[in-house]
Amino acid sequence: MADIHVPKLNNNDTEYQIVEWLVGNGKPVIAGEPIAVLETSKAADELEAEETGYLHHAAALNSWIAPGALLARVTPEAAPPPASPSDPVSDAAPEVASETVTSGDAAGQEDATAAEPVVTAPARAAMEELGVSHAEVASLGLTVIRRADVEAVVARRTGRTASGVGDDVLEGVQENTTRQDAQEGVPGDVLEDVPRPVADTGARRLSRVQRAVARAVTTSHGTIPAAYTVVKFEVGPLLERARGLSREVRRPVGLAELFVQAVAALHPAFPLFFASLDGDLARPADAPRVGVTFDMGEGLYVPVVHDTGSLKAIADALMRYRLAATEGDFREKDLTGANIAVTLHTDADVVLAIPLIFPGTVCALAITSPQPELFLAEDGAVTARTVANIGLAYDHRLINGRDAALFLAALRMELHA
Repeated sequence: MADIHVPKLNNNDTEYQIVEWLVGNGKPVIAGEPIAVLETSKAADELEAEETGYLHHAAALNSWIAPGALLARVTPEAAPPPASPSDPVSDAAPEVASETVTSGDAAGQEDATAAEPVVTAPARAAMEELGVSHAEVASLGLTVIRRADVEAVVARRTGRTASGVGDDVLEGVQENTTRQDAQEGVPGDVLEDVPRPVADTGARRLSRVQRAVARAVTTSHGTIPAAYTVVKFEVGPLLERARGLSREVRRPVGLAELFVQAVAALHPAFPLFFASLDGDLARPADAPRVGVTFDMGEGLYVPVVHDTGSLKAIADALMRYRLAATEGDFREKDLTGANIAVTLHTDADVVLAIPLIFPGTVCALAITSPQPELFLAEDGAVTARTVANIGLAYDHRLINGRDAALFLAALRMELHA
């Protein structure tokens, strides 16, 4: 049996409100699955189960609970755990309190639409990534908006509904399914009654980070008509320049730092490359904010360099992000707000990479590992140089092949200026 205690979510609050149970009382739960939404004075946070078993609520829906207090228990069997003298009163979490109010529920619907919905932190990040407005999520009529609700809005834009999803997809979703809303096309009580695997079958559950990557990849491939252009850059002089700049700014400077600086500098001349699409409208960005990929063995992260005003600021940010990537220790603001991406492919044998266009952006630049190459000069002499293939994936609804070629040519000039 495992106890789930409320973590410290906000230093300014002494208690938080339980605004939604994502897994019903006595229902199966899988380690890593979100189980409840707690609202603080600043945000709404999803809490996850740390073990697989059956979830038993120890606090009621809409009640207030302090950090460190017992929120729920996970047991290996469906039977509820015996109460102990230190437990809260058992009737504080009646079965009816675990029901989620959705727009498909007859009871509580009026209350659900009477107030502004609570938007969880993952949902807010998804809204920014996918270009979903507050009015769109508010129109769902839910009391709590989760990331899945935001993705459902995007799916409906493209004509993809849950009712059209194949059985094999639904089977894969069952493991990580909480109570789904009726307006997504699949009644919540149907999915909630599907048995979830609890026993160890040898299967490997995706990490939370990898599940987020999977959602981004699925949304990108399903909604963005991508094209790709690649150009060979001579990077030997850049590497030499980077060594001198490292001493100058007293921070590690490499191709990543130089490319981030050069990409950001192209924002005034190529504003559409930093824009976002909203239906038939292209919305320009007020400033360049460059997402950079990091995969240090703990999952793929794309933190954002918000301050591109100087090479030192860029180097500071990337150095901090490299350290955070080793522990997965990122703040929410580190991972949101990108309007263009630079993807790093540093393995020595990688000569070509086609990056994912992250939802909410229209292009992504791929930097591969530098490679030695023999070069035939105009005078017939054979010399060695260092090159890298620099590729640009772009949303063909907004950017054409000629635009991409001009952008890469301008990028080369900016780097060698």
